Parts: sequence; structure tokens; C-alpha cells
Amino acid sequence: MSRAPLFLPCAAGVEDLLADEVARLLPQARPQAVRGGVTLDAGVHEVMLLNLESRLAQRVLIEVAEGAYGREDDLYALARSVDWLLWITPRQTLRVDTTAQRSPLRSLNFAALRIKDAVCDSLRDATGERPSVDTRHPDLHLVLHLGPERATLYVDSSGEPLFKRGWRVDKGDAPLKETLAAAMLAAAGWRGTADAGGALHDPCCGSGTIAIEAAQIACGVAPGLMRHFAFERLAPFAPAEVQAQWRELIAAAKARVHGSAVPIHASDVSFRMVDFARRNAERAGVVEAITFNGGDALERPAPPLPLGLPGTLMLNPPYGERIEVLGKGGTRSARPSAEDRSTPEDFFARLAAHWKRAYTVLSPGWTAWVLSPDMKLPGNMRLKETRRIPMWNGPIECRLYRFDLVAGSMRN
Repeated sequence: MSRAPLFLPCAAGVEDLLADEVARLLPQARPQAVRGGVTLDAGVHEVMLLNLESRLAQRVLIEVAEGAYGREDDLYALARSVDWLLWITPRQTLRVDTTAQRSPLRSLNFAALRIKDAVCDSLRDATGERPSVDTRHPDLHLVLHLGPERATLYVDSSGEPLFKRGWRVDKGDAPLKETLAAAMLAAAGWRGTADAGGALHDPCCGSGTIAIEAAQIACGVAPGLMRHFAFERLAPFAPAEVQAQWRELIAAAKARVHGSAVPIHASDVSFRMVDFARRNAERAGVVEAITFNGGDALERPAPPLPLGLPGTLMLNPPYGERIEVLGKGGTRSARPSAEDRSTPEDFFARLAAHWKRAYTVLSPGWTAWVLSPDMKLPGNMRLKETRRIPMWNGPIECRLYRFDLVAGSMRN
């Protein structure tokens, strides 16, 4: 594989943050933020590095064919234009997924079938054998995107989505994706240093995603260090020199791991979730960097800040689509299903009142960042936000609000 166009999909609202991340990882690249992701040209080394190091991308897709189409046979011809022996052997497996935006075709399944037929026919003509389909763990995962007039065919070099870091086993009812937690931290400018965010506290930590992602940033742990990728089974990444580059990337990532320079705290009203978070942190290799506590977000005191160090409150609090706040801050009752839970109506007003005392008078120096789908959240909290960043949590349109916690009237 020579240099090829890449597409790195991400959550809506994260495109510019991802472009900045790619520019930091690959200073010579020219990433461009587009709707739904980032594009750039790259080779095998860059593909491996992006899979290992990107915290915000959902996948690393390699473009192998692009062209106009009007019917399914055009897609077959497009896929036949690729030399698939450069990617897999007939003894390996494949899978085709299709996305579409205003496509004239009636059946996306039939479109995927024509791509599969083209790959199999190409290999059969070349070798006399056809690869088989594996929908769960394919060696070659193809992604076909259909626009109104043009189609693009990608090889997915990641395999499992990149938010699957390899450490999450214990999880709650509605776990936050690791990539979105990383996007929240990136939007806040939190990089795990005294000058970029300072201390961090998530008082609604759930299974620990925000705190663990923050601890890995603070400790220099590459997000992909604990997992494998689809490219490891593909022919362009099999040559000895490419394998040597991959080993060097892994070795360099392991060598830069260090302790956190800033304190990181995580707490939750559910002691069960705190236990989940602690076990996840152990698997992520950062349990020593995080202080875990149980306690109601409406009552727990602010963690003490070292002299001169700022603090960042970062939370994805419970809302209608997630879980009920329990304990002293909410009404305890028999736990309903996740779909039936919601927060008490006065939760956010009481949370703001608690912050007013605990995070400005008793422990000043904090800034709060809250991810919520409630466009009226600042009014409900009786706070004036200083930033409002659009961000999607899966299918839920949210805003990441920044509140500067200061003594006196926070509206002023």
C-alpha cells in the first residue's frame, strides 16, 4: 500500500478537535475537518500510528476506490478495479457494511452483496479460490459509502471501533464512550498538566470512563496500547520492515508511560459503580492515578487543591435517557429499569447550590464542564455558562457547558 486517502469518522461536533489531534500526531500531515470526520493522505506508518494514538477517531478507514454509480453493477465494477490480492488471501474472511446519504438505490444489502461478489470473483479469477464471509471477526472489513451520485469504498484498518480501548469490562446502564469522554477533555483543554486543566474530578463517574481517560492522558498511556487492530491481519502490513515499525511504535508508547502530575478524583452515589470504575482503572493500568470515593454529588465536598493548582469538574450527569440519582440527593426507591429512570426535577439547581459553597468558598479554583442534552440547563442551574459546545452522545444531541465557579453571584 502506497499513500492513500484516509477518512477518520468521529462523533458529530468533534471534527475540529480530531483535526487538531491528527495535526499534533502527524505534524507533516494536512488533515481537513469535514462533516462527520477528518480526511488526510497517509501511508502504512501513519495508519498504524493513528490507530494506536488517536483518542477521538472512531475508526481509521483507507480509501481504496471511488467513483460515480447509478446502479448495483456500477458498484461491482468499482470493487473489481481493486487488486484484492494486495490485501488478503482466499483463505481469509471478509465483511461489507454500507452507509448511505440520499442514495438512489433501494437496497443497501444488495449493494453490499455486489461488493462482496466483486471481491470474491476477483480472488477466484486470480487463484481459483474464494474467501468466505465472517460477519463477526472478518480479516477484511470493507465499508461502502453511497452518496447521491458517487460511491466510496474503504478498508477498515481498525476492526473493533477505537472507543473499545480494551479495558472496559464492568459497565453501568448507559456507559459513556471513551472517544466522547476524550472529546470532552479535549474541548476543555484538559491535558493532564498543571498548566492545562490541573486537577480533575468527576462526581458522577459511573463506570469511570472520564476519570480513566483523563488518567491515561495524564500518564501518557496510548489509547490503543491494550488492544489489537484489523490491519495486523492485512497484507500491506505484513512485510518485515512494516512489522518492525509497528514494534517500534509499541515500544515507544510503552516507554513514555509515567505517573500523573495532577490529582484525579472520581466518585459516585452508587458504591457498586465505584467498584466497577476501580476495576476498570486497574485493567487500564491507571488505578494508582485516581482517587475513588463513594458519595452523593449533592453533598460530597470538593477535593482539596494543592496551592496554586486549578481544578476541573468534568461530568456527564444523569439525565432522562440515563439513570436516576439515588442516595441522599435523590429519592431512594426500588431500582427501575434504565429506560425508566430520570433525575429529580430540582437536581441541577441543588447541584449548583452545592458547587456555590463547596467549590468556591471552601475550595476555590474550580471550573465545571457539564455534558447535557438540556438546552435550558444553565437556567435550571441558575448559572451563566461561558462556553456552549455542541456535541452528540450517540443519537442524543447535547451541549458541553462551561461554568466558571466564582464566589458571589455566578450569573455575574
